[in-house]
Amino acid sequence: MQTAEKGGVAVALLKVGSKSDPNKVAGALAGTIREENRCEMQTIGAGALNQAIKALAIARGFLAPSGIDLICYPAFVDVIINGNERTAIKLFVEPRGH
Repeated sequence: MQTAEKGGVAVALLKVGSKSDPNKVAGALAGTIREENRCEMQTIGAGALNQAIKALAIARGFLAPSGIDLICYPAFVDVIINGNERTAIKLFVEPRGH
């Protein structure tokens, strides 16, 4: 897990790939939401986005018994990977009503 700056505040950043295990990502996401009340997931490609969405659905199940429901805002972002600019989709995740 990495951090990203948002308005001068460090936010946890989970990079999700097409081979990421959705259950592990969901655990990391749920833990981060419990600790920090927000998290960002970064994906590049359809397979990675698919795994991130699965993880989000699983994490909602992990957090539901605690009375926490998640909402997600997607956005396109440009990132530099190995000197090349790529377009990623970043998912901003936080508890409903936050």
